[in-house]
Amino acid sequence: MKLATLKDGSRDGQLVVVSRDLASAHFAQSIAPTLQRALDDWAFMAPHLEDLSLTLNAGRARHAFAFDATQCMAPLPRAFQWLDGSTYVNHVELVRRARKAEMPERFWHDPLMYQGGSDDFLGPCDEALFASEDWDIDFEAELAVVTDDVPMGASPEQCADHIRLLMLANDWSLRNLIPDELAKGFGFVHGKPATAFSPVAVTPDELGAAWIEGKVHRPVLCHWNGRKVGEAQAGDDMVFDFRQLLSHAVKTRRTRAGSIIGSGTVSNKDASKGWSCIAEVRALEMIESGVAQTGYMAFGDTVKIEMIGSDGQSVFGAIEQKVGKLR
Repeated sequence: MKLATLKDGSRDGQLVVVSRDLASAHFAQSIAPTLQRALDDWAFMAPHLEDLSLTLNAGRARHAFAFDATQCMAPLPRAFQWLDGSTYVNHVELVRRARKAEMPERFWHDPLMYQGGSDDFLGPCDEALFASEDWDIDFEAELAVVTDDVPMGASPEQCADHIRLLMLANDWSLRNLIPDELAKGFGFVHGKPATAFSPVAVTPDELGAAWIEGKVHRPVLCHWNGRKVGEAQAGDDMVFDFRQLLSHAVKTRRTRAGSIIGSGTVSNKDASKGWSCIAEVRALEMIESGVAQTGYMAFGDTVKIEMIGSDGQSVFGAIEQKVGKLR
């Protein structure tokens, strides 16, 4: 099934069930008012939401209405936890090669992960506001999973049963602010502003044969100012699948329902697939010619991130954002 959260003036919005073709929706307040409430009692809530989904997709829902992604908040407008990994090690290797930094061997065996801000996510069509273009504004196309309660020390095999939903993410990065932050040895804060998520979160079964052993085997399409710049295959070159990533997250602590785990920038070794963030194409330019020619985003620029299923329909709906100047 497919779930979304509509804007209603509150912090957490209203939960709706969305049809498979993203054409219609139905309020789910009689089952759960918010997605977090549904996740808190998923075993009980999910079957009722699934019944509503079946009714909606069969065209029998009496109070269905047209679905409008521009009215969506992030599926979870705020979450108890947002952990972002870097499972596409090719991305890390390219960026480090461009600045002639050594690639630690352990990166291929132990996932990278940081904890981001989760109190204020952006909706899929919300304007992304920044104070300065000098911060080097960059989009990052990712996948993410939403979990239920996961016990500390759970194995990858056990974690597979705790992945409830999947989404697309645009994990905005301010590249010019990141080096100074990392040089302090204490992680990201300013360099990682609010993340945006797709209009719709989907249960793994919606992906059908594309969901295999904790990976999504479909391309992630990226358009910058209307021009397609990437179609990286999400299932290729993903060194750590979501089961492994989640198991890494609970090594020393449990995670609670509504935790979000990100994949990191989707990246392929095959450069012909394009790129999912500007930093990667700049790294390729540096490696090939010694000069990065592609600039970062400017005020007024747009980005679109989407995944199309084997049936030709959008799986999660599209993240479509404009970069704006904070005033």
